[in-house]
Amino acid sequence: MEPIVEFSGVSITLTEALLAIVLMLVAIFVTALVMRTGQSTEARELQRHLSEMRGEQSRLQGRLSQFAEDSERRDANFAEVLDTRLAGVTDRVGKSLELAQTRTGENLSKLNERLGLIDQAQSNIKALAGEVSGLQSILSNKQARGAFGEKQMQDLIRAFLPARAFSFQHTLSNNTRVDALIHMPDGHGDVAVDSKFPLESWRRMVEADGSYEADGAKRDFRADVLRHVRDISKKYLIEGETYELALLFLPSDAIFAEIHTTFDEIIDKGFSQRVVIVSPTTFMATLHTMQAVMNDAEIQKNAALIKREVSVMAEDVTRLGERVGRLQKHFRQADQDISDIQISARKINVRAKKISKVEFEAETLEEDSPTLKLVSKDDR
Repeated sequence: MEPIVEFSGVSITLTEALLAIVLMLVAIFVTALVMRTGQSTEARELQRHLSEMRGEQSRLQGRLSQFAEDSERRDANFAEVLDTRLAGVTDRVGKSLELAQTRTGENLSKLNERLGLIDQAQSNIKALAGEVSGLQSILSNKQARGAFGEKQMQDLIRAFLPARAFSFQHTLSNNTRVDALIHMPDGHGDVAVDSKFPLESWRRMVEADGSYEADGAKRDFRADVLRHVRDISKKYLIEGETYELALLFLPSDAIFAEIHTTFDEIIDKGFSQRVVIVSPTTFMATLHTMQAVMNDAEIQKNAALIKREVSVMAEDVTRLGERVGRLQKHFRQADQDISDIQISARKINVRAKKISKVEFEAETLEEDSPTLKLVSKDDR
């Protein structure tokens, strides 16, 4: 129950106040009754009850005082505990805020690094977009496309073959100019390489894919490629001057795969016309094979020289074996001499030890003729 009066740290509730008022009224009533009736038996009984009630009142006041003290102690303890807990909570909150601030700083630092990487990646993407745009502009022009394929073909040839093994824009005996002519060893003939693939027809076919013009674009592409294959066979295959096969270079492996997948008749017609279609990957393998053929021909050409050099080298090896034998003989003699020296050294060492055990002892046999006697330490 809530106290209604607090005085000097003592709280009085409504029940306690009513009880005190009742006791006071009973005391007044009993006093008045005693005054009226005198020293009668009832008055004395009431007086006794009044004394007991006063005693109960005193005990009640003592209990109230004790309760007030206990309340003060509980309030003090509660305040102390509350302060301690608040201090702990404040400390934990401060540490949490400090940790959160540290983590936030680290996250911001990492975010700045990632933003830097993103900026760098964006710059790279812009540069790549510019290169792609440049490549697209190159491929959109017919002459530029032809130059691009020819440049790619020339770079591959330079990477695999020596400079004396090829020539670019070579004019043949029939006054036709081939993009590249690979000079094979004697008896094989030179291989003609053409890089002017009809990419315009391919581009139109790709753009018309899925439309009503797709079939017509495919027919046009097939016809253009077959016409170009016939032109290569007619212009670049010259008996006695060029090799029996010519190469048609495609600047894209994707186009090469699509032709093999969809246009089988182009491949078959090319073989029948002795024209082989190659992509950058297959062209590298072809150049590697040509390089091996050239190396083998070079080895065959220099076989006599190699045989003579091997014979001379065999003679040198024989002489080297003889010299090693003589050197080994010298080593054996030196080893025998060293062994003899070691034997002499051991003998000298033994004699030195014997001499170190001998003492000279003077004996006076006669006054005028003293003699020296060698006495061994073992004899004493």
